[in-house]
Amino acid sequence: MANTLVQFRAEETARIKAVRICEKLGIDLPTYLRMCMLRLIQENGVPFSMKVDEISENRGIQAMKAASHIAAKNGIADMTLEEINAEISETRRG
Repeated sequence: MANTLVQFRAEETARIKAVRICEKLGIDLPTYLRMCMLRLIQENGVPFSMKVDEISENRGIQAMKAASHIAAKNGIADMTLEEINAEISETRRG
């Protein structure tokens, strides 16, 4: 499939705000714009809402925070990768 360049003009302040939001979401602005275009086609309309304040409520992030809290509580938060792998191997052995 051939790629094509899509360009449009936007106010600089709007572009800067959009870039900052995308950075908080872990993506860049071109990736977001590609996502928008693909989803627009898939859904045949504007399909989704993606807000920064929803990320803090994300169940995956909540689970990771809970795991970090449990690790800190049990004194294992500073384990190295080698120590983690050794612990896993020990558990698998029985």
